[in-house]
Amino acid sequence: MRVIGMMSGTSADGIDVALAEISGAPPRLSAKLSGHYHTAFPRLVREAILRLANGAPTTTAEISQLTFLLGEEFARAAIAACAAWRLPMSKVGLIGSHGQTIFHQSLASKFLSTRRIASTLQIGEPSIIAERTGVTTIADFRPADMAAGGHGAPLVPFVDYLLFRSEKVGRVALNIGGIANVTVIPAGARPENVIAFDTGPGNMIIDALVERYTRGAKRYDRGARVAARGRVVRPMLEKMLREPYLRRRPPKTAGREQFGTAYADDLAKWGRKLRARPEDVVRTATIFTALSIVDAFRKFILPKADVEELIVAGGGTRNPLIMAQLEAALPGIKVTESSWFGVGAEAKEAFAFAILAYEAFQGRTNNLPAATGAKHATLMGKRVHGRAR
Repeated sequence: MRVIGMMSGTSADGIDVALAEISGAPPRLSAKLSGHYHTAFPRLVREAILRLANGAPTTTAEISQLTFLLGEEFARAAIAACAAWRLPMSKVGLIGSHGQTIFHQSLASKFLSTRRIASTLQIGEPSIIAERTGVTTIADFRPADMAAGGHGAPLVPFVDYLLFRSEKVGRVALNIGGIANVTVIPAGARPENVIAFDTGPGNMIIDALVERYTRGAKRYDRGARVAARGRVVRPMLEKMLREPYLRRRPPKTAGREQFGTAYADDLAKWGRKLRARPEDVVRTATIFTALSIVDAFRKFILPKADVEELIVAGGGTRNPLIMAQLEAALPGIKVTESSWFGVGAEAKEAFAFAILAYEAFQGRTNNLPAATGAKHATLMGKRVHGRAR
């Protein structure tokens, strides 16, 4: 089956579309990445997403309108990707869409003074995608895991296990998107042996600072050029490394609630008090991102698993300072990109949602309780049938 997977992450820089050719069933599932396409969100759309995701006041009308508008954006991305690949949409059997997260609270808290509630919200109406493309669409994956007592994240470890498990080599799959997350796959691991969690920020703080300092002219630090001109602000880095989230034991998830715009604003204000230059603050945030990942290795991974290979994906692979820090701080571990395994670094998460959708379509459970903390395996994703062809 040809399956399209679509993903927009916490950076909300646009939609990644992956084309997968999938057959079989775990543990002998065969999945090949056949194409990758990226399209940026229009400026006003991205601004609206980030405003809502950062907790700004809104209305039910705005959320409803944006949900349907993003459905159109995801549908347009799928159609444009197929045009770029010269693939008729009629040859696509299924679409899996992660949508766009605008709220994720994995730990229950008291709500309306009645009971404790955890919740998540991904928008991008799948009925629009199915109608515009004519292809059955599966979306809204996270709620089923949360209903089963899980954190609703991370979900990609289910796919990491299928792709990277080895009888002889202990591996960690690291994705550095807006948030950084790891999947620890010991040699010969069974699903219950996998450890997975969000280590903390990926590109999120760096991107927010660069966008702030350039007044929107730049969205990220291309090639770590800004950070390369700066110096680490030691008091700032030391305080950041005492961040309470880093001490929390897995399973755990992070997002804009911990490391969003408010966090970046506080860093910028503190930088001014310390008379640090913008490039100094960006470099400090970049080093913090790398060291928070290393810290997770030292506290939660290496005491439990022998790791020989680190497989990195996501936009963070384009930041040479982060990659160099990881190699220097994790001696004895081979650091490589997911592209060596046939999955492009920036296509991996979209590819993962193609596989998660395929498993749901086949009626098979597709979460990994060891990663999410769910009480049991469950089938994630809600199906919307495409038009009759």
